[in-house]
Amino acid sequence: MTMSEPKAPQPKEIDWNNLGFNYMNLPYRYRAYWRDGEWQDTGLTEDANVTISEGSTCLHYGQEVFEGLKAYRCKDGSVNLFRPDQNAKRMQKSCERLMMPKVPTDMFIAALKEVVRANEAYIPPYGSGGTLYLRPYLIGVGGNIGVHPAQEYIFSIFAMPVGNYFKGGLTPTNFVASEYDRAAHKGTGASKVGGNYAASLFPGQIAHDDGFSDCIYLDPIEHKKIEEVGSANFFGITKDGKFVTPKSPSILPSVTKYSLLYLAEHRFGMKTEQGDIYIDQLDHFAEAGACGTAAVISPIGGFKYGDNFHVFYSETEVGPVTRKLYDELTGIQFGDVEAPEGWVEKA
Repeated sequence: MTMSEPKAPQPKEIDWNNLGFNYMNLPYRYRAYWRDGEWQDTGLTEDANVTISEGSTCLHYGQEVFEGLKAYRCKDGSVNLFRPDQNAKRMQKSCERLMMPKVPTDMFIAALKEVVRANEAYIPPYGSGGTLYLRPYLIGVGGNIGVHPAQEYIFSIFAMPVGNYFKGGLTPTNFVASEYDRAAHKGTGASKVGGNYAASLFPGQIAHDDGFSDCIYLDPIEHKKIEEVGSANFFGITKDGKFVTPKSPSILPSVTKYSLLYLAEHRFGMKTEQGDIYIDQLDHFAEAGACGTAAVISPIGGFKYGDNFHVFYSETEVGPVTRKLYDELTGIQFGDVEAPEGWVEKA
C-alpha cells in the first residue's frame, strides 16, 4: 500500500505569523532523472511520493545529498532567491564527494524558480517573518547491491512555508557541548549529506532532554575546539570587535556564514577570521551565535561544557553586533537593504 501525504491547507487557512518549521505537501515539486549519462524527464509534478528500487544506494549506502535555501516575499510583492548559485556549487561539491552526477548551476536555479512560481500562493507575506523553504535533494536509485555508485539518480526540489527554526527566533538560548562527534576530519563533514544529520539525532536529543536548544560539537581529534552548533555554523564576536568562525575540514561551508563574514568586513568594517576557537578561551568573546539557512542567526546565551557554564552577552538579550548583522542580512534577503552584486536573484 502506498502511503500518501495529506495535502497542505489552502493558503487562506494558514496562520502566516505563527509558522513552525514543518513539512507541508504543497501542490508542486520539481523532479529530474539521470539515466544513460544525462538528465531527462525534467519538470514539475504533483506527486509527493518517490518510488524507487529496494536496492537503491540511497537506502543502503547513504548515497544522497541535499540543500536548503529560501524564497523571500519582498515589500513590492516580488520574490527574492538569496545566493542560489552558492547552494548549487555546494551541492556539486557534495556530489563530488559521494561520486554522484552534478546538477548544473543553470538547471538548479531554473528548477528552483519553477517550484517557487508554481507554489507562489504559499510564500508567506512580507512582514510575517515567514519564508518559503526550498529543499533540493539528489539520491542514488536503481537495483544495486554492491558497494559502488548507482547507475541512476533522482533530483528533486520541494517547498514549504516556514517560520523560525529555533523557537523564539532572535532570542538567546543555551547550548551544551557534546561528547559525540558530528563527523571525522577527513570524512563527509564538509558535504551536505544525510549521514551527518543521522549521526546528530542522538546527541541532539540528549541536549534537548537536558533543557538545551541543541548541542555544540567539538573537534573530533582533541575535543578542545568548537566546530558546529547542531546543524548550524558557529560564530563569535570578540571583545575587540572581530568576527570569528571556526575553521576545520569537517565543517559544512554555510552560505549564511560566508555572507556574514562578508557583511561584517565590507558593511561594518570589522576584522574577520576563520580559525580555532578553544573552549577554554571563551572569555575572549562578547557575543556568539549559530548561523545557517534555517536558523538565519540564533544567538547563543550560555554554553555548558563539562562542569563549566559560560554566558556570552546575555541569556535573555541579543548582543548589539549580532542584531546588527541579523538586520543587515535579513534586510538584504527581503529586499529592504541593497544587496552586494550577484547576491539576489528574482524568482
